[in-house]
Amino acid sequence: MNVSRAIRSEDPPLRRGGSASEASRGGVTPSRTPPTPAPPRKGEGSFADIGAHMSIAGGLHLALERGHALGCGAVQIFLKNQRQWAARPLGADEIGAFHAARRRTRIRHVFAHASYLINLAAPGDPQRRQAVDAFVDELERAEALGLSCVVIHPGSHMGAGPEAGVARVVAALDEATRRTPGYRVKIALENTAGAGNVIGRRLSELGELIERAARPERLGVCLDTCHLYAAGYDIRAARGFAAAFDECAEHVGLSRVLAFHLNDARAPLGSGLDRHEHIGQGHLGLAPFRRLLNDARFTRIPKVLETAKEPEPLADIRNLTTLRRLRRRP
Repeated sequence: MNVSRAIRSEDPPLRRGGSASEASRGGVTPSRTPPTPAPPRKGEGSFADIGAHMSIAGGLHLALERGHALGCGAVQIFLKNQRQWAARPLGADEIGAFHAARRRTRIRHVFAHASYLINLAAPGDPQRRQAVDAFVDELERAEALGLSCVVIHPGSHMGAGPEAGVARVVAALDEATRRTPGYRVKIALENTAGAGNVIGRRLSELGELIERAARPERLGVCLDTCHLYAAGYDIRAARGFAAAFDECAEHVGLSRVLAFHLNDARAPLGSGLDRHEHIGQGHLGLAPFRRLLNDARFTRIPKVLETAKEPEPLADIRNLTTLRRLRRRP
């Protein structure tokens, strides 16, 4: 996924933001027991897994209000300004406001996407240290907010080679989980479109990262439909769709699928280009989304849009309406 391309950069630095560990030093302790979301609103049950990425402009809790206004049952957010390394600690008032909004809106699934600046495969000790520290910060924030997972791209080996890159990602994941013992928030490794030196184009690569990790129980995957197609998985027809998820089952395990990014593809099959398009208006068409939304194996897994926002909120409304129409009523 590249939300920065699909969604305008509407998430400025929060007036207060930062790691939950920093917040704990200021008197705020990360919540180790995420609050139980309120039950779904009447009539939303069949769409409780469908939603979109929402802006945190003005405050984290406002992302939930924005999602609620569109009838989302799932919301993805950034935890801070995703274009900057530094951020201030989360305040107790921000954490409290977020939990209150969660209860009030009754949005069932809420998770985060990590900053694009983080490259867990980065060569060089200073770059690696910065990446791991930033990712731990994201996990701490997510734990304090009671989120289910943090989605992250495995990273780019930057010419060092796939083997070296995979080893670095595994080491970074191991350090991140070691520094966050007892946390409930999981790490969702996102499949990539495959351009350049990125890791995670093949589902088998994601499976290898999980298999080699010291704490695999903390790891899962987030599958992006656009990225699958751009990486060469032709999920348009039933046979290709089945083959892709058979590969996922073999190398990752379907129980490790923690979230989906629902995006049509602007670029052709196998292009390696991360270019999102509105649902049904790209190369994928409607068929793979219809199959996914009616696949009983993934009924309880959150599925969010990362398509272009303009014009707001009409673009999200149209895409969400399309997805809801694709789902067969029970």
